[in-house]
Amino acid sequence: MLLFGFNGLTMGVFAGALATLKEIFGLSAMQVSGLLVMSGVMAVIAMQSCGRLSDHFGARRFALAGIVPLAIGTTTLALAPNYAAALVGTAFLGLGNGALDVSMNAIAVQVEAARGKGIMSFFHGLWSGGNLLGSGALAAAAALTALGSDGVVKTVLLGATGLGVVVLFAAYKIVPDTQPVTQVDHTGAKVKLPPTIYLLGLMALMFGLGEGSAFDWSGIHVSEVAGVDPAQGALAVTALATAITVVRLMGDLIVAKFGPRLVVRTGAVLAVAGYLIAAFGSGFGLLVVGWAMVGFGMGIVAPQVYSLAGHTGGGRGLATVVTFGYAVFLVGPAILGALVTWLDIQHAMLVPGLAMIGLLFLAHILPEKGAAQTL
Repeated sequence: MLLFGFNGLTMGVFAGALATLKEIFGLSAMQVSGLLVMSGVMAVIAMQSCGRLSDHFGARRFALAGIVPLAIGTTTLALAPNYAAALVGTAFLGLGNGALDVSMNAIAVQVEAARGKGIMSFFHGLWSGGNLLGSGALAAAAALTALGSDGVVKTVLLGATGLGVVVLFAAYKIVPDTQPVTQVDHTGAKVKLPPTIYLLGLMALMFGLGEGSAFDWSGIHVSEVAGVDPAQGALAVTALATAITVVRLMGDLIVAKFGPRLVVRTGAVLAVAGYLIAAFGSGFGLLVVGWAMVGFGMGIVAPQVYSLAGHTGGGRGLATVVTFGYAVFLVGPAILGALVTWLDIQHAMLVPGLAMIGLLFLAHILPEKGAAQTL
């Protein structure tokens, strides 16, 4: 709970700070993309490294290690005098995020195994809740203080650093280690990942496109289609994030009752319906409802995919699947942006909606109600 909540909060602070960092340094859209790409590339490198090493040495040490670059990253961003220093800060954030993402999920998989019942969705709900809290902290600080946008961002970033120090000491005391996962067979040859991992990776591509596009484009979409100001259009992002958080916090109970396969298929149907409303609907209220439906649908999918990946392929398999989802989460919205210029912002939403249909078919690889998590 501690690791998921802190990771989500730190990345929420980073996401919320981007607009102000753009203003402080006078960045172009391309330079902002550079910050995101730097963070993403370093995260993927850390994911791939820590997934394999967690199998061999146990995930605890990499979870603890991941907290350190997150704290360095928020400190560097808070004190950065120029764009180059901000790039260094986002590089550290990416390293910490990637290391912590894989290792905390690896720990969560073994917690599930020890409990004998699902808890992955709840953990991901805490990440989403932390994400909302992190981004909301910036808005609250701006409303309650007279620091100005520059002062608010620096204060909240340094606050995240201080929290990181506290979390590191607490995590050192309470985070359990995981059992090593065998990577070689009796002959000493490296064990190949099962084909299921790559199918789960394909599912991660699909929900990564759907979730990433929703977060990056829902506010702009509602503002332009409904003809409201951006501040009001941002309610779509709030509705989306709230729906994802709520459904994840409740997700384990839902999965226990209906099984991962049916839950993911139902989530895919909800997400497709939400994207259809976005593509063809009109009116502010209806569009916000559509994005909330996308959130309720998408929120339940990722925890089930990551859980099965960890149970099936250990840290190495988990790292592979997480990397697929993370990569398209970063790249997908940019691809959608190109489609927006070619089509229009409303009909471009059909593309992630169509990707969600693939989840209906691939969900067959997930266990039914009461089935074992390993294949």
